[in-house]
Amino acid sequence: MAAVANDNRGLRLITRYAVLVLVAIIFIFPLLFMVMSSLKPDQQLLLDTNSLRAFLPVGDISFDNYSAAFDRAPIGIFVFNSVLITGLTVALTLFVCSLAGFAFVFLEWNGRNVIFSILLATLIIPYETIFIPLLLMASQLPWIGFGGFEIGWLNTYRVQILPFIADGLSIFLFVQFFKDLPRELIEASRVEGASWWFIYRKVVMPLSGPVIATAAILKFLFMYNQYLWPLMVVQQESIRPVMVGLGYFTDQLNVPWGEVMAYLTIITIPVLAFYLVLQKAFIASVASTGVKG
Repeated sequence: MAAVANDNRGLRLITRYAVLVLVAIIFIFPLLFMVMSSLKPDQQLLLDTNSLRAFLPVGDISFDNYSAAFDRAPIGIFVFNSVLITGLTVALTLFVCSLAGFAFVFLEWNGRNVIFSILLATLIIPYETIFIPLLLMASQLPWIGFGGFEIGWLNTYRVQILPFIADGLSIFLFVQFFKDLPRELIEASRVEGASWWFIYRKVVMPLSGPVIATAAILKFLFMYNQYLWPLMVVQQESIRPVMVGLGYFTDQLNVPWGEVMAYLTIITIPVLAFYLVLQKAFIASVASTGVKG
């Protein structure tokens, strides 16, 4: 009986890994096609789409499409802008939303449940429905910076960052995670005389790696793929993000498909790098904390 059980367990394990490998191949194929296509001239690219050669580095392979794409548009500036905007927004969102989630879960104050219910209701409102009022507001808001006092936020980095920091979904994720943390840790810290700020920094946040990684990935994808809002508020090429830059790139006449694939490959690299880093942080956090609700 034990041998039969071991055989069944081994068969299930093999089947599970086979399914995972198949799913991984399905997800890798589009990326592989994109990278291989970016290395081929247009004529070969179109001919290879009829066979498995489209996924292989065969034929006339070179980096000419990349150099041509950089000559056609300032891709490096677009990528830098998106990484800067997305990175700052993710960092500020995690800080602000984790503080809000901490306040909703651990602090007692009047109207807490009502405000949280209103916050949840905002999740059903698409961002696109508030873009026009937000655009009118952004064009009239004052700002005091290094250059002095000015009116209007258009054509700036801040107009692409600040409206998206307070995120209802991220707050909800932090609230749900904080509710599952052991209350004994908080009570013991309070008995020892720890302040709420100390508990937030030294007790709660070190245990919140999984929710931090989840909220960061969701926010990163949302901000990195932003198109409509930057298109409305940014006219200067020097602060355009990658998605607006992609539209600018493809709107030009007779853009070779190889150059388009090169552009897509370049702008995909930060997304994959960010995901891999957060994935490792997520796994390490789960393995180190072992906290259960």
